[in-house]
Amino acid sequence: MKKFFLSIILGASLTCAYSQQPVLKNPDGNPQVLAALSPNGKAPVKDTITKTNDTTVTKPEPFAFGDFTWLNGNDRRHKALLDTKYFTGRFLLDFNYTASNNNPIDHTVVGSTALARDHEFEISTVAFGGDFHYDNVRASVLTQFGTRATVVPRNDLSVTRGQYDLATAYRYLSEANAGYHFNVLNGINVDAGIFMSYIGLFSYYNAENWAYQPSFTSDNTPWFFNGLRVQIFVSDKLKIEPWLINGWQSYGMFNSQPGIGGQILWRPFEWFQALTNTYYGADTQDKPGRKRFHSDNSIELRYYKNQSTFINSMAFSITGDIGFEKGDGVNGFTADPVKGPAQYFASGMIYNRVVMDKGHLGWTIGGGVINNPGRYLVLYPTGDANPIPAINTGATGSHPFTANPGDQFHGYDFSTTLDWMPNDYLTFRLEVVHRHASVPYFAGHGGVTSPDGYNTTPVPSDFTPDLVPSETRFIGALLVRF
Repeated sequence: MKKFFLSIILGASLTCAYSQQPVLKNPDGNPQVLAALSPNGKAPVKDTITKTNDTTVTKPEPFAFGDFTWLNGNDRRHKALLDTKYFTGRFLLDFNYTASNNNPIDHTVVGSTALARDHEFEISTVAFGGDFHYDNVRASVLTQFGTRATVVPRNDLSVTRGQYDLATAYRYLSEANAGYHFNVLNGINVDAGIFMSYIGLFSYYNAENWAYQPSFTSDNTPWFFNGLRVQIFVSDKLKIEPWLINGWQSYGMFNSQPGIGGQILWRPFEWFQALTNTYYGADTQDKPGRKRFHSDNSIELRYYKNQSTFINSMAFSITGDIGFEKGDGVNGFTADPVKGPAQYFASGMIYNRVVMDKGHLGWTIGGGVINNPGRYLVLYPTGDANPIPAINTGATGSHPFTANPGDQFHGYDFSTTLDWMPNDYLTFRLEVVHRHASVPYFAGHGGVTSPDGYNTTPVPSDFTPDLVPSETRFIGALLVRF
């Protein structure tokens, strides 16, 4: 809680400091409507315009002073092709083929939200929609089809509360929000609906990332929120964004308390970004006294740029996350004989990216570590090892992966990625990633479904899901974004 309140105090201080910066004058005296990029290249934001007597004063467009397409987790396009006066369209296709050295007979990937099927061609994502903008009214809608429409919603246990099957109602929407832009400071957006979180730095859309399979820090933290956000652009270099949401990547609400949090994004120079996200809520069924706190912090730095040589740019990102749950049987960072075992999340990841051949080639190396006692943020295995209760019936696998207070989970991963990018809208990607866990976790050769790998085959009483502690995986992907 201390860090959360310190973040609020810091945000208020920076607001006061930056609000006193001089503004740029529009020499024409004519209002201008420019497409600004909110964090990670999403919703359009208009210039903030005020009028004093006969002089129109225009404040700088947020984050428009530099080229930030080099960032991990950011849109790398320099121009939106599907752009009109009132609507900017978006289309994404994520197609992959992956193969694990374990070669599971049921072709099932365990422990990933980017991948679902092993040794098969897979359409992970087909998304289309876009951003509407008329005067100060704004809205974004992006559909979601492919395996991610199943892989991501299955991790949300809040949908078992009550009726109307929220997982089915929302699964085909990755973004759906609308709001209003206020001409205050450098712009303030107030939005309601489903929006991206960017906890863990990586974007939900792989066309924006330096690697395909995110490290644990990113893959095990939220991709989306459902609720309210206020984007406050204090200057063209600083954004403060508080949230009031249903919970931690949840369509519904577990208890009576909504989640609260926020993001601070600072880009003082074209070659540097600092980002922090904070969350506080109660996200365990029937445990309203168990509070969750999470702090996610990243920096990205481009340390080399030269367009006249074969190597055009080099950059790195560092992310560190720390969080805990406390109350109703667990005790944060330390075990207590009365209050319960320790239950916390500590992780980190680092990536380095080299871009070559006039931006057509990219090479990334990186990896990370995780320590999650209680396993409350671990992506649970599926099939007969599934501990997630089914909607309406509450059924789980007959050999569920445990996630009880005190259960240990340590892990690490490392990967290398090669990209060929013929233009801003298409990426061909090859990647090799190795992941390891301290307990049997990934799908082994026997799979997690049945003796022959098919879910129509009756599961005998002596069948045990084949979980192993490590896997090495090859990934090939075609990524399209317009």
